[in-house]
Amino acid sequence: MSEQQPKGNQLLHLVFGGELESLEGFRFRDLGKLDIVGIYPNYAQAYAAWKEKAQMTVDNAQTRYFIVHLHRLLEPGGADATT
Repeated sequence: MSEQQPKGNQLLHLVFGGELESLEGFRFRDLGKLDIVGIYPNYAQAYAAWKEKAQMTVDNAQTRYFIVHLHRLLEPGGADATT
C-alpha cells in the first residue's frame, strides 16, 4: 500500500545504479543488471536511499548509484528547478 502524499508539487527523484565499465565515465557494464532502487517524492528520501545503496557497495569502486531529478525532466524550467 502506498503512503499518502501531501497536496502540492511532487518533486520525483529516481535512484538507480550499477557497475560502470571504467571510473572515468558513466557507461554501465551490463544494462540488464542495473539496480532500479525506486522513485521517491522528494530529494531527502531519494538521498537516504542513494546513501544506503552506495554504502552497501563501497567495496566495489566500479559500482555507482545516481539520483535523477525526474521532476526536472517532466517540467523543465518549472517553478522548482533547483531542488
